Amino acid sequence: MKPAVIVIDMLKDFVTGALANPLSEPIIPRIAVLLDEARRQGWPVVYANDAHLPGDSQQRVWGAHSLAGTEGAETIPELEPQDGDLVLPKRFYSGFYETGLDSYLRQRDVDTVILVGQHTDICVRHTAADALFRDYEIIVPPDAVASFVADDHERGLAYLERVYAARLIPVDGVIGEHAARMA
Repeated sequence: MKPAVIVIDMLKDFVTGALANPLSEPIIPRIAVLLDEARRQGWPVVYANDAHLPGDSQQRVWGAHSLAGTEGAETIPELEPQDGDLVLPKRFYSGFYETGLDSYLRQRDVDTVILVGQHTDICVRHTAADALFRDYEIIVPPDAVASFVADDHERGLAYLERVYAARLIPVDGVIGEHAARMA
């Protein structure tokens, strides 16, 4: 397994701003733990962040949010990208759609994506679909993803597991599984 961690939309607008999601707050420390381990292990860390242009299609659904170049489109300080991480702006739900993510991962021989962030039933789901279509193994730590509504989160996890064969492994399990493989 050669993993990469994909951090999806842990942006100021999604945590405390225009589309604030209080249910995202408990996942922040879990994502931080996973990012520390990923960087220690040399796994690629990619931020797939909404960076909309005025008039993007998502604005019809969600209103103006995460506009490219604004403070709302910045990653929250607790999970700020580090040297060596890649930040990919996205204008649609999937982290793969028109972002260059697939090429970046293939150049690094990645075969497994660990998806964390927001929202389990929207951007995480669409990124997982595109990962499956590109033949990546998918891991989703349930304690490192969130939705606007708890029920949507639970249904989203069930969908990811059933339809995309995502392995639902808590952050500590992901770290422990990697340690066991290295032993």
